[in-house]
Amino acid sequence: MRIEGPVERVPEAESDAYFASRPKGSRIGAWASDQSAVVPGGRGELEARAARAAERYAADDAAVPRPPHWGGYVVRPEAIEFWQGRPNRLHDRVQYVRGEGGRWATQRLSP
Repeated sequence: MRIEGPVERVPEAESDAYFASRPKGSRIGAWASDQSAVVPGGRGELEARAARAAERYAADDAAVPRPPHWGGYVVRPEAIEFWQGRPNRLHDRVQYVRGEGGRWATQRLSP
């Protein structure tokens, strides 16, 4: 699947609200993980980070704030392609393209 279109960062207030709605364990995990960054120490380092964050926010009533590196993006799709592998390289590729008035047109693409 491929999606094309402009991407915008979600406003901080929206990220704050969504982060606050997540389970406490997920919020703790966000402090342990700088998503998609390499973890030099592997799984052990990741678990140690999570343990430190859990200790830092151990009190039941402690609010776990949103980490500065955590937030969202919104894609405003202009084209979406679905690909399904088939024998002999005759794959199915179907593309939806947004046209005038926001209506979607469907096209079959060559594999």
